[in-house]
Amino acid sequence: MTNESLKIVIPMAGWGTRMRPHTWSKPKPLVSVAGKTTLEHLLEMFKTLPDPENAEYIFIVGPYLGEIQIPAFIKEHYPNLVAHFVVQPEMKGQSHALALAREYLRCGPLIICFSDTLMETDFSFLSNEQSDGVAWVMPVNDPRRFGVAEAGADGWVKRFIEKPQSMDNNLVVVGCYYFKSAGKLLAAIDDQIQRGVMLKNEYFLTDAISIMIESGAKIRTHKISTWLDTGTIEATLDTNKILLEKIGKHIKHAQADRYTGTQVKVIEPSFIHPTAEIIKSTIGPYASISANCKIENSQIAESILEEDCEIKDTALTRSLIGRQAKISGRGDGHVMQLNLGDTSSVVL
Repeated sequence: MTNESLKIVIPMAGWGTRMRPHTWSKPKPLVSVAGKTTLEHLLEMFKTLPDPENAEYIFIVGPYLGEIQIPAFIKEHYPNLVAHFVVQPEMKGQSHALALAREYLRCGPLIICFSDTLMETDFSFLSNEQSDGVAWVMPVNDPRRFGVAEAGADGWVKRFIEKPQSMDNNLVVVGCYYFKSAGKLLAAIDDQIQRGVMLKNEYFLTDAISIMIESGAKIRTHKISTWLDTGTIEATLDTNKILLEKIGKHIKHAQADRYTGTQVKVIEPSFIHPTAEIIKSTIGPYASISANCKIENSQIAESILEEDCEIKDTALTRSLIGRQAKISGRGDGHVMQLNLGDTSSVVL
């Protein structure tokens, strides 16, 4: 890596339609999972960078919700982060988003990581990285709904294939890339847009990387074993379970001590924010209870409750409940699965 500060670009301008109704009121990266927003989990990944203090972040946000809420969130929670914000007014794809961020990229090293890509990796190897680029990949059982990287006999990537028909190559591209030169990537993007290389009216980043490879760039893959998806409700609830398994050992004893001698039963792994108020209820397993929630005479399992929820006489499983939502149940123990957006109210 050069002395030029590392730029970390996080595109997050999509509408998040698969996370409705939650994304009617907030951008997808601010949806909670395992006690934090997806964005907070994402930013934690970069602690292993060779020089994390010398990184600049460029957040590419959507109009309205993204441009209003993301800068405010970063300013409040990460006041020391060197951050820039770029609005993508039209959804013309990943390469188009990066072209809009040109003024912040210049010519130094660059990481691009999409906002719903949560993975376990150690970025410290980048201090000695010699290739022109790195694509993070993970083997999956069925790669046909993803994009894959096809490597040659020499180990270098030959091309990327979106939604392959064959299952011979299962190395799926997870949505994180490193480039030694932002300038070379931008030149390839300009070429891509000039050629009109699009799929379904969007400019895909993998096509720009393929143009770089045509020009002689050496791109390799970096294999990981854990990739978590927060792109849909079901995937977010599954990711919540995995993250709670991971962090459970750090919070178990504190929660057990807090509710000893009360009529509250906590089944681990679960996360309960210290400001939550819980009365005569069973929490867990795999429950995430956010700040200022009030839960009474209820059972919450395999669910995410965002801030300021009020739940009474209700049994929930596999549910995602938005901020300030209120549920008043029947108190008969009948278990329900709900997907409620922010400020919703349900009386059963």
